[in-house]
Amino acid sequence: MTYPTHLLPTTVVGSTPQPSWLVDRATLHQHGVPRVHAHDMWRVPDDLLEQAQDDATILAIRAMERAGIDIITDGEIRRESYSSRFALALDGIDAERPGEVTSRAGRVTRVPRVVGSIRRSRDVETRDARFLCANTERATKITLPGPFTLSRQARNEFYRDEEELVMAYAVAVNEELRALKATGVDVVQLDEPWVRQDPDAAMRYAVPAINRALDGIEGPTVVHLCFGYAAVVSEKPSGYSFLAELADTTAAQISIEAAQPRLDLGVLRDLSGKTVMLGVLDLGDPVAETPAVVADRIRTALRFVPAERLVPAPDCGMKYLPRDLAFDKLRALAEGAAIVRHELAG
Repeated sequence: MTYPTHLLPTTVVGSTPQPSWLVDRATLHQHGVPRVHAHDMWRVPDDLLEQAQDDATILAIRAMERAGIDIITDGEIRRESYSSRFALALDGIDAERPGEVTSRAGRVTRVPRVVGSIRRSRDVETRDARFLCANTERATKITLPGPFTLSRQARNEFYRDEEELVMAYAVAVNEELRALKATGVDVVQLDEPWVRQDPDAAMRYAVPAINRALDGIEGPTVVHLCFGYAAVVSEKPSGYSFLAELADTTAAQISIEAAQPRLDLGVLRDLSGKTVMLGVLDLGDPVAETPAVVADRIRTALRFVPAERLVPAPDCGMKYLPRDLAFDKLRALAEGAAIVRHELAG
């Protein structure tokens, strides 16, 4: 399992759809993106849940392989949300008596409370990573929520200020990343959607926190940001409020979604020197793209970033799609990338 050497290697952001026999999808949608436990979304009893999640993870891996994806994840099948599996496993967190945070739009969300020192006292996703590596011959990737985003999804009742909270999360994330790399996983990714949602705070301490989280981590590293899942956010802005600043992170790759928001790809110039993981599948479109459409989106990106620094991917939030639609989109992604790859080879 080594990182692909050919041009335009394909991957997923992280998640793939969880089967309906495993997850009550109506309950999943009702929860939105949960910050605290959402145990009621699982259809399988607790004593059989891990076995069922293992089986569903193998199905997700095989689907990505059959679609032709080069860099495989575990589909985040075991997660109630992209961030909660790790966030709720840390010491210093009270998730049983949650607090509330209010967004700028006035939306109130239940979140864990930080009531003591943030510490990682046990492995959280290492079994997930070992399971992934044991069940595919392809390159592998595991994702974690980034320290800035973790700090936005909790109510601080312990640390003296936000910066201290963010840096405490960064240390815990770094410890988990080191353990994940020790499993043999090829790529690690930090999900940081909140740098766009709170750019003023991100300007002050997001980059130092991300760099602390990535300190000493070898191999391909990714920072991902987005505008929100297509299943939740239908209207997306056409530009990022915090993107060029990520060029100052030590991450090798920056991941952004571009298909649904119809992003002006001129912004890729701001990431000179970084590999760009680019969303070329619109997950808000209920019809799968054709390989030709994907190829055209990749060609457009190549006007701003060289082929050796481009990784085609979906936009984020694939877990909310029907499984057959997700597969068809991923197959179009792989075939579209192959079209352009052959063109570049002459």
